[in-house]
Amino acid sequence: MLRNGRLFSHRVETGFPDLPILEVSLRTGVRVRDMENLKRKQVISQKEKYKRAAKGDIAYNMMRMWQGAVGPAPVDGLVSPAYVVVKPYPEANSAYFSYLFRTSAYMREVNKFSRGIVADRNRLYWESFKQMPSLVPPRAEQDQIVAYLRAQDAHIARYILAKRELIKLLTEQKLTIIDHAVTRGLDPNVRLKPSGIEWLGEVPEHWEVQRLKNVANVVLGKMLTTETKGGDGDFKPYLRSTNVQWIKPDVRDVKEMWIAKAEMAQLRVRKGDLLVSEGGEVGRACIWNDELPECYIQNSVHRVAAKPMMLPEFLFHQFFVYGKRGRFNAIVNRVSIAHLTREKLVTIPFTVPPVKEQQAICRWITDECQPLDDAITRAEEEIQLIREYRDRLIADVVTGQIDVRGWRPGPDDVVSDEELAALGDDEADLGEDEPGDDGE
Repeated sequence: MLRNGRLFSHRVETGFPDLPILEVSLRTGVRVRDMENLKRKQVISQKEKYKRAAKGDIAYNMMRMWQGAVGPAPVDGLVSPAYVVVKPYPEANSAYFSYLFRTSAYMREVNKFSRGIVADRNRLYWESFKQMPSLVPPRAEQDQIVAYLRAQDAHIARYILAKRELIKLLTEQKLTIIDHAVTRGLDPNVRLKPSGIEWLGEVPEHWEVQRLKNVANVVLGKMLTTETKGGDGDFKPYLRSTNVQWIKPDVRDVKEMWIAKAEMAQLRVRKGDLLVSEGGEVGRACIWNDELPECYIQNSVHRVAAKPMMLPEFLFHQFFVYGKRGRFNAIVNRVSIAHLTREKLVTIPFTVPPVKEQQAICRWITDECQPLDDAITRAEEEIQLIREYRDRLIADVVTGQIDVRGWRPGPDDVVSDEELAALGDDEADLGEDEPGDDGE
């Protein structure tokens, strides 16, 4: 056992604006950020203030280290000022220690050494990190552990890729079913008419095509604060775009903000309302079904309340198709980050069959898609289980519970960094604040 200060030195180097930007995955460590294919486009200024991480250095996010936001730099690159960069001494294999640092036992220790005013803003500074004790096998055994775990990661990554491909195929089949139902209906012999919308094509003759503002009331939330603004009001739970997930809202991390009493009625979410993400994956939507007794919306979420002519479920099915097929992308305001503004959202056209026909279509979609939903759920659960197995395996190997000194790699144990990226989550995988956000 040695303190980290015996294994690493602190690197603080700035002024390298030509180096690539690095990011941290909570499961796979540090990687080069793909600036061309980001879901949220970013313009990064003042790159000369970013910290240099040399190849093999360990970089960790001071505020997210306890979640596993740590890893070795694959190339020379730049990390946000919210990071600490440490250079390993010769007796330390940075890949081994990155595996060790992401174990649940070690992350609990990170919490103990972190400091801050409130728990969710705690930081692990270098001065605290260097005091933390770490398990140190001989260097040759560290190297063997890394080789073994990368080989196991190869098999696990290929398993996850196969499951994701299955989910992709099932989702496409589901989209095809829903898309046809909400644009053509259930009667194959129905007479059609031009919709007037190029990508929508023809629709049943007795259906209407209306812009969203004619079939629903749309309210964009507002910027909220943790400070009391005076007058009547109270602290209330609020929803951000990260709480808006497809199908069902995620309310596991709902915080409270100050809301003036005069604004509560407009911002409160009611059963049957659609919640629509304004940023991030624009147009992502779900239906609110009283997940919490009382909740409100922040300025990254639209509340869409369907009028009597439109069933919330039928409207949601159209949002699901539009979002998954990328039909919102052509209309969003995009400077550096895509935004689906209220002004743009209310102009989007939707099909409007008679209400009884909407009810029949929704029932049919439920029946047809249930087997697909069940298969998608099983595949997602299998991915989660293999990740739990991986976490347990890593913990056992890096602490010597499993002896791998006699292991030798086989022909299928070779893995590329591109394959290992499959170990991460599809969405909320980045364990960092936005570039330049050091929390100050």
